[in-house]
Amino acid sequence: QVQLVESGGGSVQAGGPLRLSCVASGYWSNSNCMAWFRQTPGKEREGVACIYTGADSTFYADSVKGRFTISQDNAKNVVYLQMTNLRPEDSGTYICAAPSRRNFYKCGSWRQGGLSHWGQGTQVTVS
Repeated sequence: QVQLVESGGGSVQAGGPLRLSCVASGYWSNSNCMAWFRQTPGKEREGVACIYTGADSTFYADSVKGRFTISQDNAKNVVYLQMTNLRPEDSGTYICAAPSRRNFYKCGSWRQGGLSHWGQGTQVTVS
């Protein structure tokens, strides 16, 4: 069993920064990647950022490119999402996700069906 727990959400002013963390607790499956999605009321869940855990290469949605940075600390089983220049449209529930160890997930595909483990999410409100 893999548990993904997000933290770091909160309410910030537009233009401000926020850093989200996703900690893998319990059994860690060493997935090939970790991804961040966000859910905004009235909109479908969208992929935001993805990182290949082995290659440490990253992918971003066009809407956040240049403003968000995904990074990892493999020793701590933590994935971060550093957000800068936040906009009201960035508001939503941010969820980290990972595929099963048996599946290869292609970062940039943003296929939710290929991700087996999902956290509960952390709320981000930009005003």
